[in-house]
Amino acid sequence: MITILRNATVFAPEPIGQQTLILGGKSILWIGPDEVAPHANSSAWVELDINLDGATLIPGLVDGHAHPTGGGGESGPETRVPAPKLSTYTSAGVTTVVGMLGTDGETRNMESVCAATRALRVEGISAWCLTGGYHIPGRTITGSLRGDITHIDEVIGVGELALSDFRSSQPTVDELLRIASEAQIAGMLTHKAGIVHLHMGDGPRGLELVRAALDKSELPARVFHPTHVNRKRALFEEALDLTALGCTIDVTAFPVEEGEDAWSAEDALGRYLDRKLPAHQVTVSSDCGGCLPVFDGDGVMTHMDIGGPSELLATVQRLVKAGRKLGDVLPAFTSNPARLLRLQNKGRLRSGADADLVILDADLRLQSVMAMGKWHVQNGEQVLRGTFES
Repeated sequence: MITILRNATVFAPEPIGQQTLILGGKSILWIGPDEVAPHANSSAWVELDINLDGATLIPGLVDGHAHPTGGGGESGPETRVPAPKLSTYTSAGVTTVVGMLGTDGETRNMESVCAATRALRVEGISAWCLTGGYHIPGRTITGSLRGDITHIDEVIGVGELALSDFRSSQPTVDELLRIASEAQIAGMLTHKAGIVHLHMGDGPRGLELVRAALDKSELPARVFHPTHVNRKRALFEEALDLTALGCTIDVTAFPVEEGEDAWSAEDALGRYLDRKLPAHQVTVSSDCGGCLPVFDGDGVMTHMDIGGPSELLATVQRLVKAGRKLGDVLPAFTSNPARLLRLQNKGRLRSGADADLVILDADLRLQSVMAMGKWHVQNGEQVLRGTFES
């Protein structure tokens, strides 16, 4: 069946003005001015013909860092975070998710991450995952990182491998290089991303290992994708320098208290844009389902929060309210992660792309969400839920 969305103010993610979209199946069939739209409106196959009256239409958000089985566990089994439900993502405008293991690679495993990824696909959004996890040797299904990426459809890279963190395996440069080469070669064999998504802790070494790996090898810089780079202000400065070498950096949308030695996601992205750095080399993710712990000097967790994707759109709203242009900030949440992850039909509104889109009101509050051609949220109401959601 055909759905027509007329008179939308479209950010694709760049602003392209008022447009009409014709959607069919799971795809965007056509996008352009209403006066030259194909005669789909005369077809008996038209199910919905909606006039958006100038409402803002953006691509579905691409969350490149989530924990579909839940994260946590750093203070015992009772601190394992439950798996996020389908509506956790869609109610926040997220239509594409990349999942991974966190600190706990003992009671969680890659088999369960792959199963959770497949479940999200069946329930209606697009999902992929990374293999390996925090530690070395990485958790795999086939017995090797290269094998998982090559032979398992859902697996597109390695991560989140922990660096500069007391919870990491304290990897050496050579170990990091071996993992990166496995990911990069597998990516070449499969047309997949082949990246290594790097959890950055707040240790004093910062990005030292990544710089050493780039100095010591012929690996392309795009393979290394450090995340949480806004957790320390000095770390963020290091990350900005790394973009000159070709790395894409990932900002996490987590809460930052006043006076804390960190940058909020909106501050970090704003500073990135103000430096006139390559616009496509920054992404923002949520750490959905992940534990956001605080440790004392002995490494004992004192309290924790849980990452959630609602902070993504909230970050966009705060940036625009502060005077940023929507078309300038949206790529970090849409087309940039899709580009890095080689998800060809994601992160953009164009003919042939997947029908993943979000409708916003005048204050950029979420009104409706479509994923793969199906409405999950309509006019502020959650109309599609996961298997075990009431």
